[in-house]
Amino acid sequence: MLCEILSSTYKVLEAENGQEALDVLEEYGEEISLILLDIVMPVMDGYTFLSHMKANSNYSSIPVIVATQSDREADEVAALSHGATDFVSKPYKPQIILHRVASIIHLRETSAMMHRVQYDRLTGLYSKEFFYHSANNILKQHPDQEYDMVCSDIENFKLINDVFGMPAGDQLLCRVADVYREIVGEQGICCHLNADQFVCLIEREHWEYTDDLFKKVDDQIRSMTNMKNVTMKWGIYHIKDRSLLAEQMFDRAFMAARSIWGQYGKHFLTYNDDMHNKLVREQAITGVMETALEEEQFEVYLQPQYNIKTNSLSGAEALVRWNHPEWGFQSPGEFIPLFEKNGFITKLDQFVWKRACAVLREWDDKGYPPVNISVNVSRADIYNVNLPDILQDIIKEYQISPQRLHLELTESAYTENPSQIIENVGRLRELGFLFEMDDFGSGYSSLNMLYNLPIDVLKLDMEFIRNETAKSVTPGILYFIIQMAHSMNLHVIAEGVETKEQLERLASIDCDYVQGYYFAKPMPCREFDEFLKGIKK
Repeated sequence: MLCEILSSTYKVLEAENGQEALDVLEEYGEEISLILLDIVMPVMDGYTFLSHMKANSNYSSIPVIVATQSDREADEVAALSHGATDFVSKPYKPQIILHRVASIIHLRETSAMMHRVQYDRLTGLYSKEFFYHSANNILKQHPDQEYDMVCSDIENFKLINDVFGMPAGDQLLCRVADVYREIVGEQGICCHLNADQFVCLIEREHWEYTDDLFKKVDDQIRSMTNMKNVTMKWGIYHIKDRSLLAEQMFDRAFMAARSIWGQYGKHFLTYNDDMHNKLVREQAITGVMETALEEEQFEVYLQPQYNIKTNSLSGAEALVRWNHPEWGFQSPGEFIPLFEKNGFITKLDQFVWKRACAVLREWDDKGYPPVNISVNVSRADIYNVNLPDILQDIIKEYQISPQRLHLELTESAYTENPSQIIENVGRLRELGFLFEMDDFGSGYSSLNMLYNLPIDVLKLDMEFIRNETAKSVTPGILYFIIQMAHSMNLHVIAEGVETKEQLERLASIDCDYVQGYYFAKPMPCREFDEFLKGIKK
């Protein structure tokens, strides 16, 4: 699609993965005016490609537009922090693509790109490219001086722009820049990197990092802007490895800042070995995830769901497990969040959907009692305009009714962009798919939003179950939630049921379905097959 949009005006070169793109860059170098990059690619993903590209001075100045299926701020920040110039959302809008490409190429060809401009236009601090260039030179010229890379990020800056407007947001950034000038002084250099991110290189002996120091900075900025809720998170990297580029040093400082987002009273964090090990671990997982999928190292497990009233099997939830040939079984709590961040989750989800439908087909062919399977749909999936076609192709391939494949979305996914979620879910429900809201009770969704959501099943979070069933037998909030769900024609599933007492409590307050270790742990599909075979007999 991009080739069709651009080829009438530009000569377009293609590469299907990051490694091929590096080969193209090696051949053409600065002849290339612009790169359009997808983050999710085989062999080498977009973030890894950006790291390699930015580390090579022969073509590090070539601007990069990242194409993304998500409009989440975290994805935009990740792309920009890895060196991207801009980003566009899918589906592509030809006129917007053409204008952005023409604008960026024109800026570069007229020597107005950021890497050739010394100062940021808004704040007057160093621009990103000039800062990195200067920082690398300073570190080379003063090998015996100890330096720190210190960065900051404003929590919920997008919300500040939405509530107070762009001019107020720009004013806030200028005040942050003023504070940087004051505290860095002549002992370092500072930069407005992008969005609400700032960074400085400073001689270490001039700063003593304490919560009081950064709290005073917050107070100073609030007094300068009359914004009482501004909170900044700071990350610090004590520069030890001089072989790293300034960009990589910033990444480490930013990783520290990012790890304390949302933590009240926590103002700063210093990059440490644990973060380094986590980064190395994530890189290792990213490097093998494509191979793992091709070699079917991922396996679908099923956990039974029961109808409380009839005490009979009603369905199963599909869960994914990863059995690496060398590392053994990997915790989903480790690899699932990483796959959600790097976009690989969409491929893994489709693998699970296909496997679930294949299993349903096998059970029907064997004459087993009809059951449903619930599968996870990630945030990245639901924003994909092709999702209805993908799901319809899968159920047609295996000749499965869409009502047999229940689609689970977490409560937090609904709260991010409810209007778009409601629209997309509504289209899928029109095609016959049923939706479950997973982890209800773990987040902050309002009753008004619940009333407007197009869902069929409410799935109660296991911690919610534990907390509520541990209380007295007096009807509590759990009872009223179930009654409310029933009044809205929603079925209710309680997950994480571990004891007979919990089951009896749920039965007494009219819960519909349950799942949990009290009945069965998640099991491989072949074991579930034996389980169904016993029911058939």
